[in-house]
Amino acid sequence: MRRIGVSARTTFIFVTAFLAVLLFGGQALAGAGKTTQIPAFYDGNRVTINIFEVESGDTLIASNRSVNEIYATNDLDEEQDFAPVIDAIQGDGFNPLWQQFLIVFNTIPPQQFVSEDEVEAAAAAGEITLVDTGEVYVCSVVGAK
Repeated sequence: MRRIGVSARTTFIFVTAFLAVLLFGGQALAGAGKTTQIPAFYDGNRVTINIFEVESGDTLIASNRSVNEIYATNDLDEEQDFAPVIDAIQGDGFNPLWQQFLIVFNTIPPQQFVSEDEVEAAAAAGEITLVDTGEVYVCSVVGAK
């Protein structure tokens, strides 16, 4: 996986935030938390993402056909027990808007998932439940480990 340079990362973050303001108005970012950098998994690979929550999540989801999903065991505003799983990266269906789903373990012990396929298979088997939080985050993938 190709590493993204620091200047490219910074530019991407600013462009993403600027576009969010242009597309959704200042209200989209009003009350948003600080940008947080956390580890995540995509298709078995560990990546680093920058995230911040935006208000008006339902409006953003309704007005965008291509919103990505991020699966987490704890709300993204909290410390994570396991690294979240994302369903896209730049060049693979990536959109900077991410809808948060919480993983609730039903019949299996809490564990780290490393791909969307694993999460969806566990949900289909009834091993976990995915809870739509209604929260939307602006997210950028800024590096790979």
